[in-house]
Amino acid sequence: MKRARHQNGSVVFNKRSKTWHFLWRENGQRRSKLLGPESELPTKAAAWRVAEPFRRSLDVPTTTTPTVKALAERYESERIPSRFSTARMYRSWLRNYIIPEWGSKGVTELQPRAVELWLRHLTLSSKSKAHIRAMLRILVDFAMWSGLMEISRNPIELVVVRGATNRTRQPRSLTVEEFQRLIQHSGEPLRTMAQVAVCFGLRVSELLALKWGDIDWLRGKLHIQRAIVMQNVDDVKTIASRKPMSIDASLLEVFQVWRQRTQFSGDTDWVFASPVELGRLPYSYPWFWLELQKAAKAAELGKLGTHTFRHTYRSWLDAVGTPIAVQQRMMRHTDIRTTLNVYGDVVTGEMEQAGSRVAELALSGLL
Repeated sequence: MKRARHQNGSVVFNKRSKTWHFLWRENGQRRSKLLGPESELPTKAAAWRVAEPFRRSLDVPTTTTPTVKALAERYESERIPSRFSTARMYRSWLRNYIIPEWGSKGVTELQPRAVELWLRHLTLSSKSKAHIRAMLRILVDFAMWSGLMEISRNPIELVVVRGATNRTRQPRSLTVEEFQRLIQHSGEPLRTMAQVAVCFGLRVSELLALKWGDIDWLRGKLHIQRAIVMQNVDDVKTIASRKPMSIDASLLEVFQVWRQRTQFSGDTDWVFASPVELGRLPYSYPWFWLELQKAAKAAELGKLGTHTFRHTYRSWLDAVGTPIAVQQRMMRHTDIRTTLNVYGDVVTGEMEQAGSRVAELALSGLL
C-alpha cells in the first residue's frame, strides 16, 4: 500500500482493489474516502488533485504533538498499574527525572541519540537508568496506543544503557554465625521478624503484611496473601508469590510464642501489629529498617538491607543441597532464571525437608 502524506490527511493506494483513497482523522477516528480507480488516476499527483478540494472542505485542524508532561499526566490517569508499589516507582521516575528534563518537549523529540546521551550523564546506577529508559518506552507505547502518535517502531528501543544488568553492590548474605549474632542483639519483635523472614525468604513487604489467619496451624502451611508498602495494603508481587509454604514444627513454635506475647492475636490481626497504631497497622518499613541497623551495628555486621534475609535464605538453600528447581519454588520466583539459569523438577517432600533444614540452621540454640 503506497501512501503520500500531507499536512491534513494522506492519499493511499490499495493494491488489492487498485483504487486510491483519501485518509484523515476526525475526532480521533480514522476516516476514508474513495477517490477513484487506478485506470482513472494513474499517478499519486492525479489522486491528490481529486482529493485536494475535499481536503480543503474538511477544515481538519493540524494535529498537535502532546508534550511529554501532558502525555505523562494522561498515562497516570488512564493506564498506570494499579499495584501501589509499581505505580509509586513509575511516578518517581516520571516526576524526578523524565518530566524535569523532557516535560516541555513534544513526544516526537524523544529521539534515541538525545535520550541515550542524557541517560549517560545521569549520576545514577545503570540499573536505575534502565528503569528510566523503560518508563520512556512505556510512555511512547502509550502515545501510540492512544492515537497521539502513528504506530511504528518505538524509538526508545534503540537506546542502549551499558551495564544495565550489572550490580553496583553485591547482595549480602549472612552466615549462620552472623545471623545468630544478629538475633542475640535483637529485641522483640525484630527477633521474631528476622527468624520468620530468613526461614521463608520473605520480602519485607510480605513479612509486615502477615496476619494470624494466614497460618494454617493444622497443616503447617503459611499463605502469603498480601504485601504492604508505605502502610498501603497491596497485592503480592507475582502469582508465584501466593504459593503456600510449609512451616517447620520449630518455626510453628516461634509463631506460637509470639502470639502469646502480642496483644493482637486474633485471626484478622496483623502478626506484627504496631501498638502505636493500636493494631490497625503493622510496624512500618522505616521502623523495621532502623531497628535492623541498630541490631546489625551492635552485632558488628555493618549495614544490612531489608532484603538481606531473602538473599540469606537463597544461600542457605544452596548450602543444604537443595535442587535448583526446588529453590525456585521456595523462593516463589515465576521464572527459574531469576533464581539461577538451570531447570529441573520439584518434589513436595524435598521442599518440606529443605525448609526444615533451613529452620534448623536459623533456630538452633535459640528455643
